[in-house]
Amino acid sequence: MKFYPLQFKPIFKERIWGGEKLKTVLNKPITTNNTGESWELSTVEGDVSVVVNGEWKGKSLTAIINEFPDEMVGTEVHARFGKQFPLLFKYLDASEDLSIQVHPNDALAKKRHNSFGKTEMWYVMQADNDAKIIVGFKEDSDAAEYLENLKNKTLLSILNTVKVQVGDVFFLETGTVHAIGAGLVVAEIQQTSDITYRIYDFDRVDIHGNIRELHVDLAMDAINYNKVQTKKEFTKNVNESNEIVDCPYFTTNFIPLDGEIAVSKSGESFTVYMCVEGSFEIENNNSKLHYIKGDTVLIPAAMKEFILNGKASILEIYIS
Repeated sequence: MKFYPLQFKPIFKERIWGGEKLKTVLNKPITTNNTGESWELSTVEGDVSVVVNGEWKGKSLTAIINEFPDEMVGTEVHARFGKQFPLLFKYLDASEDLSIQVHPNDALAKKRHNSFGKTEMWYVMQADNDAKIIVGFKEDSDAAEYLENLKNKTLLSILNTVKVQVGDVFFLETGTVHAIGAGLVVAEIQQTSDITYRIYDFDRVDIHGNIRELHVDLAMDAINYNKVQTKKEFTKNVNESNEIVDCPYFTTNFIPLDGEIAVSKSGESFTVYMCVEGSFEIENNNSKLHYIKGDTVLIPAAMKEFILNGKASILEIYIS
């Protein structure tokens, strides 16, 4: 069996806050004007990615991992997570502000939902003027202050609002209260989990006049009430893997590609590349596959030697 770079059919999600930038910025074939998410690589139940290229076209990621666990996810990842694929990759288009929300940690998510927690990171791919995000509290807080401001609809007054621009990266550990603001396209890397506790939704209603469900009680013991540092500064050395995030759940590097890089992997983990600008090729076994901005590609762990070639900004993700 010759393992090769895999691409998957995007899974589109309509959201009350979605728009059309997944098409206009990332060339995704969306068909509505309120598409908020493109799930690029997922094994979430009911939303499992399906291969669109090569010998495995039409097969699900889950089926391939079940057949070739070590070769697909890597020896160390298989030993740690079994045949579960531990990460979820998305692109998000926020035409309007997302709800203010929080994600539980592994212990709480396991206890309540039999799920992983949801540590995540954002890479800003496009930003309108004055686009902002909410990340954590302005100063250390507590449950009483939080509830009082939530009750009085003054929660924004104690939360940290940050203006963002293209290339900014934010790392959100579980418990961090957060929201992506209007006018942003974001690449998101997270644990495989769809558990979100919605705290406040600006009193919006859907097309039927209904307010979305809030999870105020569930969120209480999931929240980290302390001030946190979320923005990540990193080097951008050309044709090198520049580390952005290294956490127990994933490592993410930034590669400013200009020319050719020979890549050598250990086989312990899969690798995922997200093209956030430009275009590039992966050369392996006398074949060349081409990728453009908005593409996501999974490199099976058994593919240990290959070449990246082109002019692009790439996120490189694996588990170490």
